[in-house]
Amino acid sequence: MTANTRAQYKTQAHIIKALAHPTRLFIVDELARGERSVRELTDMIGVEMPTVSRHLSQLRNVGIVDDEKRGAQVFYRLRVPCVLNFFKCVEAVQRDGGKEARQNTVLEMSCVA
Repeated sequence: MTANTRAQYKTQAHIIKALAHPTRLFIVDELARGERSVRELTDMIGVEMPTVSRHLSQLRNVGIVDDEKRGAQVFYRLRVPCVLNFFKCVEAVQRDGGKEARQNTVLEMSCVA
């Protein structure tokens, strides 16, 4: 493995780690429905605002969400909605042990060829 390839995998692992928490998964899922303020997310999740802000910071630092300050509030939105495709893949693995995910991969590979 080259140093460049190793660096690429390390970056990808960092992004996956940012998603590897139930609260952050909920946040991404909720932001898929539309923009939300930190206050709204705090009310939905039911934890303190600093905790929600830390979760959002992790997602922002890897490029999954963007933020915009409006007055005293900060609003978040998905920066890369394609992350939802990853959710669908995880759900397929969860639902049927990956059978559907493997079938989709085979279909995708046959479409490329």
